[in-house]
Amino acid sequence: MLPCNGTVNRERRIIVRDIFNSALRNSKKQKETTETKTQELKKCPDPSPLLVGPLRVEFSTPVSLDTVRKENPGLQEGGRFKPHDCVALQKVALIIPFRHRDEHLKFWLYYLHPILQRQQLDYGVYVINQDGDNTFNRAKLMNIGYAEALKEYDYDCFVFSDVDIIPMNDRNTYKCFSQPRHLSVSMDKFGFKLPYNQYFGGVSSLSKEQIMKINGFPNNYWGWGGEDDDIFNRMNDRKMSISRPDGEVGKCRMIRHERDINNNDNPQRFKRITNTLKTMDTDGLNSLEYEVVAVEKHDLFTNITVDVGIPPEDEEDMDKE
Repeated sequence: MLPCNGTVNRERRIIVRDIFNSALRNSKKQKETTETKTQELKKCPDPSPLLVGPLRVEFSTPVSLDTVRKENPGLQEGGRFKPHDCVALQKVALIIPFRHRDEHLKFWLYYLHPILQRQQLDYGVYVINQDGDNTFNRAKLMNIGYAEALKEYDYDCFVFSDVDIIPMNDRNTYKCFSQPRHLSVSMDKFGFKLPYNQYFGGVSSLSKEQIMKINGFPNNYWGWGGEDDDIFNRMNDRKMSISRPDGEVGKCRMIRHERDINNNDNPQRFKRITNTLKTMDTDGLNSLEYEVVAVEKHDLFTNITVDVGIPPEDEEDMDKE
């Protein structure tokens, strides 16, 4: 004999409720299992046992993104990676100020992803692409990369890298230290020597606290040069010192190229450098203005295209602080 409709509906409700409760229990169990697994994992050793030391770095043979993908199967969407067998000591965002350097980016991804994974970092790669063809503003792109990366993940360390610089030793760890770290110490461009003691260009790392302490980086350096010295002045004023790996570990190669269009020498750089201490509290993260044009999650990196605005039209405007 068939049950009445009321009985059928009641049984259906019971079945649906049981399915829901079962799914809820499974979800809680899975979450608890994940949390337990994370708790059971030990912290990654320092230094990583996966490091191999000096590397062969050459740019004569082109590389493809397909090759990079195949050689880095452990990457997650957006160029994210976490060690699977230990808990990384730092969460690192790699920020690349960028425009019109696609071939250089391929080399960077090809060499850096394996290095960063051997260093056992919890990391993400962010290419901060300046939209349009107005004058390039590297330091502002660095500020933007810092701000945008923090919207995605609780990073505690930020590595800022020019797209054309590749480390020649994986013991040059792309992480943060008790003092701001200059990583590209010995570049082939400079005969594998530090050009001057205050030099902070190329590749550097700062913790979140260190960046906040100096109000980030200047937004008013349009064109080539000066921003690295401004950053040094900021750190020096806040009683920070530069730490570096030794010259052998800090060796890097630079991809040779012509100067980018609309990245001519900044004629205001010398005056701005002398005024850093007057401007640093009002020019930086607290005055950062930009517009996000697009965010694209690729397999190997996150591309964030941004409108940084335009430089003042004349020197009188540029001189205003």
